[in-house]
Amino acid sequence: MAATNIGKTKRSTDELIDGAVNRQQDWLENRRAFTRKFLQRFNMFKKPEQNEKNVVKKVKTTESKNRAVLRDYWFPIVCALLVVLIAVLVMLFRINAPVKVIAPSVPEPIVRTVKNTETHTTPSFDLVRIEAAGNIIIAGRNVRESNISIMINKKIVATEHTNKDGEFVYAPSEALKPGNYVIRLIDSDKNIKSEDSVFVYVSERGYKNSVSLLMTKNGSKIMQAPELMDGDLIVSKIDYLENGRMIVTGKALPRLRVSLSLNDEYIGFARVSDYKNFGLGADIGKLESGKEYKLNIRLHDGEGTTIANVEHQFVMPEMTGDDDTFYTVRRGDCLWIIARNFLRRGILFTMIAERNNITNPDLIFPKQLLQIPTKN
Repeated sequence: MAATNIGKTKRSTDELIDGAVNRQQDWLENRRAFTRKFLQRFNMFKKPEQNEKNVVKKVKTTESKNRAVLRDYWFPIVCALLVVLIAVLVMLFRINAPVKVIAPSVPEPIVRTVKNTETHTTPSFDLVRIEAAGNIIIAGRNVRESNISIMINKKIVATEHTNKDGEFVYAPSEALKPGNYVIRLIDSDKNIKSEDSVFVYVSERGYKNSVSLLMTKNGSKIMQAPELMDGDLIVSKIDYLENGRMIVTGKALPRLRVSLSLNDEYIGFARVSDYKNFGLGADIGKLESGKEYKLNIRLHDGEGTTIANVEHQFVMPEMTGDDDTFYTVRRGDCLWIIARNFLRRGILFTMIAERNNITNPDLIFPKQLLQIPTKN
């Protein structure tokens, strides 16, 4: 009884498994059939074939259009190709052909006589300098290709010849002895003397203390100034005016005091500006021509102690009767101080402004050259 039941159970399990597998296969087959129907409905497998047909059709249409264009426009295309071919041939022919240059006719040159216009009718100085060994160099101008004589202390010492530009240079091999010299130029061909002369002072202490001064009818001009310097004190210019007034300008430490003395006699003092410039003007009276003088410019600290001293010994040259002098404006200057130094009173700044056409007296510029009327 027991064996019979076991057999029946086994047979029923196999049937169940077989039935499940068959049902699963049927379900899969139904899914495949449904998928095939779905794809056939949307015609997915036939689209590539349709696209290929369309592409082939478009290519055929394009080829037919191109043939139609060539058939309709073949004549203009051929003409254009012929024009290009002819242009290339013409260019090649021009490159290989010889070049002919036709020069225009040029008229014969007309020779005209140019008048000789000389600007230098009288001899003039360009440079007078004392070298380290005491040798002197004189350069100037005159009529071109002419003879010019150099006269020192009323004695002709040499005769030079000017070049095509009217220039000459004289440099003797022997040095000048210490002393005073007056130099003039003479046109040897026309016996014309130079209007100007040069005063030269050769110092015993060397060329650094020597002076070269151009003397003209309108005043004097320094051609070589002595090197006046001691530490932080630098004296750049010393002016002596015919009205008996001396002006000393230079640079030093700002806000210190600079004093001036002549032959050990105190004259006056001035303060150094914030821009390190100073200008000192004082009445010293008339100086005698040919007489030797000693000038001392001293820099003092806040306690009045002398910290720098510039000593300048010079021989007074002959005055030329200059009515005016010139001054170069420096930083920190004003017309009031300039007028006080040159004209004794600052209120006379209006005279300087009027002489130099200055509309605004409060507005002057560094390096501006002012003409100072020294006779008032």
